[in-house]
Amino acid sequence: MRNSRWLSVFVVCALSATLARGDTLADIQARGTLIWGADAEGGGPYVYPDPEQPRSMIGFEAELADALAGELGVRAEFFQGPWHNLPAVLATGQIDIVLNGYELTPSRAARMEHTRPYYVYELALLARRDNDALTAWDDLDQPAPGDRKFKIGVLQASAAQFYLEERFADTVEVVVYEGTTDSMREVETGKLDATLTDQPAAVFYRDRFAALHQVGRPVARGYYVILMRQGDETLRDALNEAIDRLLADGKLEAIYQRYGLWNEAQLELVNLGATDEELGIRAEKLGGWAVIRSRGGLLVEAAGVTIVLACLSMPLAMLLGLGVALARMFGPWPLRWLAIGYIELLRGTPLLLQLYTVFFLLPEVGIRIPAFYAAVAGLAINYSAYEAEIYRAGLQAVPRGQMEAALALGMSHALALRRVIIPQAVRIVVPPVTNDFINMFKDTSICSVITVMELTKQYTVQQNNTGATLELAALTALLYLAMSIPLARLASYLEKRLTPKPRGPAA
Repeated sequence: MRNSRWLSVFVVCALSATLARGDTLADIQARGTLIWGADAEGGGPYVYPDPEQPRSMIGFEAELADALAGELGVRAEFFQGPWHNLPAVLATGQIDIVLNGYELTPSRAARMEHTRPYYVYELALLARRDNDALTAWDDLDQPAPGDRKFKIGVLQASAAQFYLEERFADTVEVVVYEGTTDSMREVETGKLDATLTDQPAAVFYRDRFAALHQVGRPVARGYYVILMRQGDETLRDALNEAIDRLLADGKLEAIYQRYGLWNEAQLELVNLGATDEELGIRAEKLGGWAVIRSRGGLLVEAAGVTIVLACLSMPLAMLLGLGVALARMFGPWPLRWLAIGYIELLRGTPLLLQLYTVFFLLPEVGIRIPAFYAAVAGLAINYSAYEAEIYRAGLQAVPRGQMEAALALGMSHALALRRVIIPQAVRIVVPPVTNDFINMFKDTSICSVITVMELTKQYTVQQNNTGATLELAALTALLYLAMSIPLARLASYLEKRLTPKPRGPAA
């Protein structure tokens, strides 16, 4: 009897969840708003802040969202989210739809509902006008000058990334960015040979990046669709009907014309269907052990990048931090104030901003640092400020009498520091320094913003491509644990080894 009661409760809950999931349209109409997710960081012409009213969003997709909401009898409400994570945000229920230049792919078709296409896109290859080594698509079939791979920037988890990885795996190094304009800027400064981006972005930014030009004709035609949670068929059908009406009465064309996006390819919209079969898409869902076998190697390789990043950055941070601590405590007053300013500047500004400065701003003045070394430098400089304070505390913990005794024995000040004070301070600071080393393994994830493909970045890319959140997250967590637990054990061992043992009473 009791088991039957619990079974009934379970069935009711399951049915309720299913009904709730499929009733998103009713929720939208009840609250009076259609919450659409997009990333304004991606910029124009999709969705971006109005130059005259920065709190308001404009762009062809912002106008499309308003038009669709109007067709549903509600108003549109913008929700900001990172582009590559918008499907995950959708799954949490915080937004109703994803409307932000999402290409229809087999993986997305398997995991989410989608509307009929609202835009037909193509991919445009942009290179510097003075780059004679890249003047046609055929040039990518051969190595770049110097027998190296062409470096081409793409938006993370975009159709451009998948196209290059499949078509030019042997001759192109794909560099992943979180913003379209970031890769265009890197082509302009010479860090990249080219960038592959969707045609709307290429058209919108051609005046801003006048040093670039389009190489050859656009390729790889595909479709932008609106994404919804699985089970939202009612909302999907309503949006399909709304798109049909906007297309029939010319409103959709008018929106695209305002942004210079209407072209011959959009004439195809009239005859396009809404189902995967009609669009030539075969839904592919990857999960379980299959995704671990196929993507696990990529995560392990990325974990190796994380290890190398941390192991190169931390020793540099320790050496630099020790120097800053000594300058603050024992240097002349100008050097002391300089050390204090260094520490406060680095502790008072985000690591993300510091990495941006090293990687994106220095090339503007002619200093180009490869992404990996920029990440090492950024991490080392940032952590050196914290290590300096740890070393200062360790140095202050050494009794003053130690220095006085060393000087009384005829040692110079520098020799006393090197032979007496610093060794004792090092024993004191081993635990906090080791903890910082463990934290650095996790902070390497921030380096993804400057295109370093470390563990967290690789997880994000593969999760977005496959939708296997649980499996890939579990493997990623295990890899981080495999890196941090040995360090924690080493810290405990060193702490015990370096702690002086109390002496027994004298006989």
